Amino acid sequence: MLAVTVLTSLDDADLVAVGQAPPVREQVVRLAKLAKECGMDGVVCSAAEISAIREACGPTFQLVVPGIRPAGAAVGDQKRVMTPAQAMAAGATSLVVGRPITRADEPRVAAEAVVAEARGAAPPA
Repeated sequence: MLAVTVLTSLDDADLVAVGQAPPVREQVVRLAKLAKECGMDGVVCSAAEISAIREACGPTFQLVVPGIRPAGAAVGDQKRVMTPAQAMAAGATSLVVGRPITRADEPRVAAEAVVAEARGAAPPA
């Protein structure tokens, strides 16, 4: 079972606006540790916090990472993003990729390019 930390569309200013104390990184780690203490298998988190969560929660804690944008893709409303290759190299367990695939002219080609990029290969031409 997974818990959610801080949405990838939020940053420090957004935390303040909803009455939470920044920085985001500390809030995410606090929530991840709490999730682990409550028996969760992992969390949904930004790639920006992967290393801090790994340090706090260990190598087997599952990290499902949204806010993934292929190299050169528009960031949109996401504030804490990484490429598929960067997120996997940082230690993500699973990636969540939405709009770069669902809004692509050819979603299958876009999905294949994301997989290739996550594996460290150049996206197919």
